[in-house]
Amino acid sequence: MFRRRTALSVSATAALLAATPILAACGSGAHPGAAAVVDGKRISVAQLQAKVKDVREAQGRAPQGEQLIMNTGRLSLATLNGMIFDQVLARSAKDAGVTVTRNDIQKWRTAAETRAGGAERLKAMWLQQGIAPDEIDAMVRNQLLLDGLAKHLGADRGQPDGQRQLAQALAKTSRSMGIDVNPRFGKWDDRQVILGETKEPWITTGGAKQRV
Repeated sequence: MFRRRTALSVSATAALLAATPILAACGSGAHPGAAAVVDGKRISVAQLQAKVKDVREAQGRAPQGEQLIMNTGRLSLATLNGMIFDQVLARSAKDAGVTVTRNDIQKWRTAAETRAGGAERLKAMWLQQGIAPDEIDAMVRNQLLLDGLAKHLGADRGQPDGQRQLAQALAKTSRSMGIDVNPRFGKWDDRQVILGETKEPWITTGGAKQRV
């Protein structure tokens, strides 16, 4: 699914505030303050808020920032979806013995920047998908982990059968991690490895797309 520092207009500031949901500081009864619990570890509401704020501030500084903000109105749900998925993918990759180095990330990102027409253009493309500039390397790492996991499974990510095979492996890991989401954010679907009605954060074919 770039960082020009321009002053926010009054209207853009208003749009930013309107489009950023106010997240309650209370979680479920068993895990107060948690947006979700994954494998016994809390993703706090504060952590989620910080990531949403990071994206909104970057979008607000960008050209056409107001439009970017309005186009990602469900950012808190998409962000939590990604935070949970990151942990599922990391566990799946670890279990499969898949690793990614800093050099791997830099090579992938350099190639993506070339295809996009430059580093700033790549940042802008990811920002449209709700990914802040300082999160790009993490997203690149995920793409490489997915590629490595697919290779380990003998699955072709570019084909429906390969995508299903990869999804099944991720779903198996997801079920084993006992994912519990604060009801205010929806319900995690282990079978699809997705939070509620948000998009799947992992079926990409390269380039500058969101987690899916």
